[in-house]
Amino acid sequence: MAKSGLASRLYRGEADLNIVGRRKLWFAVAGALVLIAVLSFAVRGFSLGIEFAGGNSFQVPASVGTLDQAEAKVDAALKSKGGGAEVVTAQKVGSTSGEYYELRTSQLSPEQANAVKTEMASEFGINTDQISGSQVSEAWGSQVTSRALLGLVIFIAVVAIYLILRFEWRMAVSAISSLFMNLLLTAGIYSLVGFEVTPSTIIGFLTILGFALYDVVVVFDKVQENTRGITANNNQTYGEAANLALNQSLMRSLNTSVVALLPVGGLLFIGAGLLGAGTLKDLGLVLFVGMAVAFLTSILLATPLLVLLKNQEPRISAHNKRVLARRGAIARGELTPKGAPRAAEAGAATVDAEAAALAGAAPKVGARPAGKRPTGGRGGRPGGGGNRPGGAKRR
Repeated sequence: MAKSGLASRLYRGEADLNIVGRRKLWFAVAGALVLIAVLSFAVRGFSLGIEFAGGNSFQVPASVGTLDQAEAKVDAALKSKGGGAEVVTAQKVGSTSGEYYELRTSQLSPEQANAVKTEMASEFGINTDQISGSQVSEAWGSQVTSRALLGLVIFIAVVAIYLILRFEWRMAVSAISSLFMNLLLTAGIYSLVGFEVTPSTIIGFLTILGFALYDVVVVFDKVQENTRGITANNNQTYGEAANLALNQSLMRSLNTSVVALLPVGGLLFIGAGLLGAGTLKDLGLVLFVGMAVAFLTSILLATPLLVLLKNQEPRISAHNKRVLARRGAIARGELTPKGAPRAAEAGAATVDAEAAALAGAAPKVGARPAGKRPTGGRGGRPGGGGNRPGGAKRR
């Protein structure tokens, strides 16, 4: 029979991937990624939307041409009347009144905004009342950020209390560390690639925390099940039991992540990309990136960090030493594994088996020799119709 593939073994929890045993590698990779993210924050910073940086927004009917044509004409109007301002983002937006293009620019004074609006109407050949404009102050973005940070603090506090009551404080520390790593790496990707940060992005950041927490709790529940009463036997270390739990729940986590990423990917690539629903882009992008990163951090960081913390516990540390000492004694032949016959007992069993075989082969005292009986009368006597040898026949 052909060997089952990796997917089948993952589904049955038989892949035996040594994730916890390679925790130093995962910690080194995580440290390198954090360093890259921090350097990107310091050097590149973030591409802030007008809600955070301040700016102006203009809406023109989609009937004026393609989005690229509209962006080029608005750029020309800004160069002549905007004092060096430029288009920051351009997207197609649909509403009940019809489709239109929303073009966001850098900060303009009220006089410049009116002059640019008039120039845009001239470029597009439409009336100025068909173009709507608004100005956004950066103070609004600051309020959104402060409230989001307050929500993050409350969320982390509630999560910590729940995890401590449901599991223990070491699992709470590991889970929260994984959540922070998820946020940091997602923010690093935004900074490196230059994705625009909008209020929808902030909402998406808070949303992915719930998904990441769910994935971690699923894994930790299996870890708790596998390690319950682990010190009562000397067969497994805590890290090995936790690694088994990871393998057993890996396929479930993978399925959950794929099922969650499919609709988000449809929202991002089909809704925002193909259909041009620009308002969905910011939310879909942060959800897609954050959920993918959450799957990796929950598997490669949360449980290995938990094992590192648990190994510092005196009870678990003593248990791990007993397990390793027992294995060393078995390897040196000083101890026989449970269930295996001892050497003396095995030798005695072999001798008894050989003696029984020989005893079965040797004839018993007084037994007839084995072989065929001679042909003739009963009892092996020679034939002759029952006449005795040497006697006369009866008359």
